[in-house]
Amino acid sequence: MDELLAKATHGVDPGAPGAFVTIFMSLMRLVPWGQLILWQVVFIVVGALLGWWRGRFWATVLASLLVGPFGWAVPFLPRPQAGPPPLPGSKKP
Repeated sequence: MDELLAKATHGVDPGAPGAFVTIFMSLMRLVPWGQLILWQVVFIVVGALLGWWRGRFWATVLASLLVGPFGWAVPFLPRPQAGPPPLPGSKKP
């Protein structure tokens, strides 16, 4: 961690007015953006296939976009009922 902070703050005066932005941009340059985007696309494609297979395509694509592989659980969750549940003692099933 100290090594990353040393890279991000190299040549930056912490008391300077734009130091925060400079350090933040240095940290963002250290992030492997290409790999992160590639993995996110993989998560969305797998989620789309699972959603298509289970009949919940858009819900799974959106969930995979927001939470990655955890969104793959969405097509296996029970679907919401259409309308309120029947009242106790009513004759409707």
